[in-house]
Amino acid sequence: MENLKGLLRIRLRKGTNLAVRDSRSSDPYVTVTMGEQKLKSSGAKTDCNPEWNDELTLSIKDLNVPITLTVYDKDTLTVDDKMGDAEIDLKPYIECLKMGLENLPNGSVVKKVQPSSTNCLAKESTCVWNNGKIVQDMSLRLRNVESGEVSIQLEWIDISGCEGL
Repeated sequence: MENLKGLLRIRLRKGTNLAVRDSRSSDPYVTVTMGEQKLKSSGAKTDCNPEWNDELTLSIKDLNVPITLTVYDKDTLTVDDKMGDAEIDLKPYIECLKMGLENLPNGSVVKKVQPSSTNCLAKESTCVWNNGKIVQDMSLRLRNVESGEVSIQLEWIDISGCEGL
């Protein structure tokens, strides 16, 4: 693919305290959108604290295109209800990848990112050296909804023959 920099694997771990959109619970699933790409997770049945443990992979051509995570409640007879959204800020993670680090002990924290008004972090996020690569764990606070957080992990995948970072 022309201008492809690499792949971004998003491990969709779990949702916490998601909004109720049915009578007592919700049937949540997640979409991840970046430009023209839209990926969808598996759904959870009647659970406002789901554990998805899904992996979604985006092809990255432009690091400046926003990545939006949106949670929906699956409905059978009506349009699915939106349960909030969050933007994934790649900049701190990309900064870590560009450091060119090698051979660190497993679990070494490369960078800590604090929640702020300019990101959707619910708590401190860390970029960690793990099995020869850097991953970033983050808990995203959902916007445009009364409650909810989604825990994810980012992992960059270099593709031979691609432009890279």
